[in-house]
Amino acid sequence: MENNSLEKKFNKFIIAVSIIIPVAVAILFGVKLKDFGYNVEPLSFLPPIYATTNGITAVLLIAAVIAIKNGKRKLHERLMTGAIALSVAFLVMYVAYHMTSDSTKFGGEGAIKYIYFFILFTHIVLSVAIIPMVLITYVRALAGNFDRHKKIAKITFPIWLYVAVTGVVVYLMISPYYVY
Repeated sequence: MENNSLEKKFNKFIIAVSIIIPVAVAILFGVKLKDFGYNVEPLSFLPPIYATTNGITAVLLIAAVIAIKNGKRKLHERLMTGAIALSVAFLVMYVAYHMTSDSTKFGGEGAIKYIYFFILFTHIVLSVAIIPMVLITYVRALAGNFDRHKKIAKITFPIWLYVAVTGVVVYLMISPYYVY
């Protein structure tokens, strides 16, 4: 019963974070520091760094699944904590970039344009959906509810992996159009 009470303690936090992060990102995405009189250089070096962060996150997620399948729980925990930390770092860099730089328009034409926007759309939608899923999965592990953790992790893992991989794909597709 104690494990369920730990999960219940975190429910309000998970709901709040799952709402606050996407709303804050959406608001900050439209905020440009130069509009407030701050003379900051565009952080144009960040996109390849945060794309790499997404790529490393994907590798950590796969390594974590391999670790747990091999009975290496402590390694699994460390890898998952690393994946969460990298996702937070990505978010900070992403917002910082967009607060200092104008958005880059995708310059591709024809079918590739539709492919790009499909990948971008699914990436964005699932990146919002994955927030509560990761938090619930993590809290269930913290609470020691490993059966429930495993049940949701089977859903969380492929979605989070998709978000991490498509983050890299979106970067690679739009990178030729960045103005440096």
